Amino acid sequence: MISFRPNEDEVGERIDVVLASRGGVTRTLAQRALKEEAVLVNGSPARPSRRLEPQDVVAGELPVSTVVAPQAEDIPVDVRYADDHLLVISKPPGLVTHPARGHDSGTLVNALLGLGVPLSGDASIRPGIVHRLDKDTSGLLLVAKDDDTQERLVDAIRRREVERRYLALVRGLPGAATGTIEAPVGRHPTKRRLMAVVATGKPSVTHYSVLDEADERALLEVTLGTGRTHQIRVHLAHLGHPVLGDRTYGGFSERTRSIGLERPFLHAWRLGFFHPHTGERLEVADPLPPDLAAALAAAGIGDPSPR
Repeated sequence: MISFRPNEDEVGERIDVVLASRGGVTRTLAQRALKEEAVLVNGSPARPSRRLEPQDVVAGELPVSTVVAPQAEDIPVDVRYADDHLLVISKPPGLVTHPARGHDSGTLVNALLGLGVPLSGDASIRPGIVHRLDKDTSGLLLVAKDDDTQERLVDAIRRREVERRYLALVRGLPGAATGTIEAPVGRHPTKRRLMAVVATGKPSVTHYSVLDEADERALLEVTLGTGRTHQIRVHLAHLGHPVLGDRTYGGFSERTRSIGLERPFLHAWRLGFFHPHTGERLEVADPLPPDLAAALAAAGIGDPSPR
């Protein structure tokens, strides 16, 4: 059985694609479930090509999974906050958030299962996952221990009540101390595995402020107004200031290598939200990992993150 409302990144996507990912089945089986009306949207049949809307409720029964269920693995997990309902963890760089094509194991989900704690959606291929970070992005992630908490946190993100702040080292110096980038983000028209600013994309908003700068490099604090795939990297590249170390969106060069940077300098360093059950305001911070801290020092810029 499956029941969910789409998160921000899933709004506007085809229901068969999201259903396959959520349920850990092939897209063919997801399409079959929809055509046979075993899975409904808002209580009614839906075509596999239907695009999901924010308040849609997808519920029903999927065929037996053809994707291997993720297994617990002994992968270190840095827990920054924990209680009976949720965790805040610090994801290291290089770790994929949940199983996907080409990454059946060695993911954050496998690491979370290794903790031996309850997780929401325990029958899915991404139990506990509320939102994601790119593989090479480090920093803070929310994890839900039960389905009710999962739904409340996803709703809070949708309502812009979860504050997600990042540190990004970019090429060049922005012309203003603060700014907002409003540009639609969607699939690149020819390179379908990449994202881009395109007229047909989803409305996307990114705020930034300059914390420090030196030698044609600037350290920004970036706040998400929306949460699209690769949003920060795409928006900053669109602004003309790509994230240093980002080989995909134009931020890598020998000058980048000169400060010892081998991945995108992007770190989710602050997370603020109201606890979904107690209403208490929680603020969690995460210092820069050693590789980014060393690159920042080599660039001659001070580290603002907590130690």
